[in-house]
Amino acid sequence: MKKQNQEKESLEAYQRAFKTLEAIRSDIVISTRDVQFGFRDVVQPLYRELAEFQLQQILQASVKSDTSKSGASDALETIDSLKLAELQNYFGGDCIVNVLNPKRVDEIVDKNTAVLSSIIFDDKIALLLTLPPNGNQPGKTLVHWVQANNKILPKEQLQKQIKVFQKSLILGQGRPDGYDRTLASQLYDLIIRHFVKDLKAGNIKTLVFVQDGFLRSIPMAALYDTKTQEYLIEQYAVGTTPSIRLTAPKSSRDRHLERALVLGLTKAAIIDRQEFQALDYAQKEIEAVKQVFPNSRFFIDTKFSPETLKTELVSKNIFPVVHIVSHAQFGTIPENTFIVTGNNSKLTISELEAALSNVRGQENALELLVLTACQTALGDDRATLGLAGVALQVGVKSAVASLWSVQDKSTALLIEEFYRNFKKPGMTKVEALRQAQIKMIKLTGEQSVFASPAFWSPFILIGNWV
Repeated sequence: MKKQNQEKESLEAYQRAFKTLEAIRSDIVISTRDVQFGFRDVVQPLYRELAEFQLQQILQASVKSDTSKSGASDALETIDSLKLAELQNYFGGDCIVNVLNPKRVDEIVDKNTAVLSSIIFDDKIALLLTLPPNGNQPGKTLVHWVQANNKILPKEQLQKQIKVFQKSLILGQGRPDGYDRTLASQLYDLIIRHFVKDLKAGNIKTLVFVQDGFLRSIPMAALYDTKTQEYLIEQYAVGTTPSIRLTAPKSSRDRHLERALVLGLTKAAIIDRQEFQALDYAQKEIEAVKQVFPNSRFFIDTKFSPETLKTELVSKNIFPVVHIVSHAQFGTIPENTFIVTGNNSKLTISELEAALSNVRGQENALELLVLTACQTALGDDRATLGLAGVALQVGVKSAVASLWSVQDKSTALLIEEFYRNFKKPGMTKVEALRQAQIKMIKLTGEQSVFASPAFWSPFILIGNWV
């Protein structure tokens, strides 16, 4: 029907299929992994085709830059359902639906906050910017196809640029000549530039990204504006979430709590024949946490075990912050996702999920989970689902983690500054991370090498940004 230009009939057929898939999704996600992968690879295109059809319905036949019509929200709802399905598929369960926020994107954004969502189609990429109400003007969603030289940029071309950009950031930690901003500025122009006027007009201070596919794997904070000579993080506080419906942007923190649960590994380890080097500056990072949270509980090296985490979280102690400094690997499937613990042991994602679920619903419990020295499976965008979903699935409000391994010396500097900001009254978590990253940018002397985004941009805030 779509090919025969029967648009109304096509949309109705897509919507019927969508409702059917939504109804049976919970049954599929608890099935065998082969069935789950079939769901991802075979059914996923229908979600994307429906979203694309919804966008095409609200755009003119010629490529139009933006729109404020409600159809954009329908496309966001469709693709958000796909992202929830991906998370459920990754974890092989449906408990994530227990923490869903029923509100739409345009109902969640508050004053000075905008949400930038991406949707990847077969031949192009759509960006949707949802802005809050401004004075007497209602909130709106703007749609823009990623373009270069006034032509829609093929998906493959942007994906290639992003891979090169990501690789340059990772290699940048060992480059004595500093970081080349050319790639960062090109991506800024492709992803952000079109919306600059609208962001300024809305007096936006916080930009939350809901990324799709390979776009999940890049730190948006590192994009560079050549006109202002600023990184994106210098312009906005930058947050991320795998699904807007997994986020409840409201603050419930008690700034007077002085307790964190700190677990760390400083020594080298071997897990499944894979070597993990010693973290020479992990102790400095641990001391930094102690300075900010003096009444914390610490379990380091041999004292750090899966049993320790579980025991502490089921105790009567309330820990608003759980900080884990160790190697963490997020793989394509949960079985390859774990945190290295003492005695050459590992904490699997299932064990972490089970431990964290013990404190779900407790008042002031688990406001923030921090994982440093992380590493995702590069080249596979599903790996970042483990990074994002491990916290959100069990209702942890926010998580801070790195997209790939970062030198522990620079990490200690960043984390110490982040926690100092985190404790300041009235400062949001995403702003606390922003201020820490800006301080890294302005480092001088022997520490000036850490001003490169190779060191500070991989750290992202996931979930509740306030």
